[in-house]
Amino acid sequence: MLALRAVAFVVFQFVTVVPVALLCLLCAPLPLHWRYRLTVIWPRMVIWAARVILGIRHRVIGMENLPQAPAIVLSKHQSSWETLFFPTLMPRELCYVFKRELLWIPFFGWGIGLLKMIHINRSNGSDAFEQVVRQGGQKLAEGRWLIMFPEGTRTRAGSQGRYKSGGARFAVRTGALVIPVAVNSGECWPRNAFIKRPGLITVSIGPPISPLGKTPDQLIGEVERWIEAEMRRLSPHLYRDEQHAADRGRDRSHAPAQTA
Repeated sequence: MLALRAVAFVVFQFVTVVPVALLCLLCAPLPLHWRYRLTVIWPRMVIWAARVILGIRHRVIGMENLPQAPAIVLSKHQSSWETLFFPTLMPRELCYVFKRELLWIPFFGWGIGLLKMIHINRSNGSDAFEQVVRQGGQKLAEGRWLIMFPEGTRTRAGSQGRYKSGGARFAVRTGALVIPVAVNSGECWPRNAFIKRPGLITVSIGPPISPLGKTPDQLIGEVERWIEAEMRRLSPHLYRDEQHAADRGRDRSHAPAQTA
């Protein structure tokens, strides 16, 4: 049954992405705000199909933490699900930072190419980051928010990647608030998995973190501590081995010394 649902879900995506992409191309002359609203139709459809076809539900906690100020969202990344979901959730238009090769994907790439996001050539190294700062500052001035995944790639549920400081460096350079987000989507929609599992995805939005007076390393450390602590609260069953190891370490440290 899960395999049949997965097939139906993939068919739904292919059948819907083409007409929506063509609609977006036809609406290219419209202002960016309208192009964004039209393009987000497809992510909304996919999230709906994930709920109806696959049984993947979601809940959001912490919406009251979203500021009325320039900000960058730094989120846990376990699945394609949150990439599609965040534009449908956030009160401001999101601007993803992504590798330019995504623009070459037929229909999907054409759609996101109309949204004036930040696409970079990663081989340019430090020049790529300066491009993010330059374009990102302009996006913030336009009232948009940036979004990055500090681990850089999707991680397995219950695991933790290395948090890179690019988003924190941007926040320190621009003064933008950082919005940390934890999400356990990998429990239902694992990375690179054709078969998805029904269940409940929780998106937890943390209090905004100010970059003022902090170095990028200090800032990303604060972001990492909040996200990873929240992940262990959302999915404690995935971190039991880690907790058991910590408990054994404490037990050994408290054990009485052996005398000869």
